[in-house]
Amino acid sequence: QVQLVESGGGLVQAGGSLGLSCAASGITFSIHTMGWYRQAPGEQRELVATINSGGNTNYADSVRGRFTISRDNAKNTVYLQMNSLKPEDTAVYYCSARVYGLVSWGQGTQVTVSA
Repeated sequence: QVQLVESGGGLVQAGGSLGLSCAASGITFSIHTMGWYRQAPGEQRELVATINSGGNTNYADSVRGRFTISRDNAKNTVYLQMNSLKPEDTAVYYCSARVYGLVSWGQGTQVTVSA
């Protein structure tokens, strides 16, 4: 059973930084694509960034150049470093794992950016 546990959300002022972590268990972490998504109130969940087993990354246009996704296979953990945060980055951030075509989700962590 896949388990994903996010941590690191919180409240930050615009222009500030936050780092999120997601610890995975129940999977062979190193071989699967991991990702971060977010969902703002009243909005659909959207892609933030993904990283595959080879370390190749993909970012939403809205965060490219400000956010960095990375992974530590020895720790079964994926990270999201968020810099130059904007109020529009406010959302619940979800960790994801794509395991043989099926996507599993963490419980989410709130990120709030004040103006």
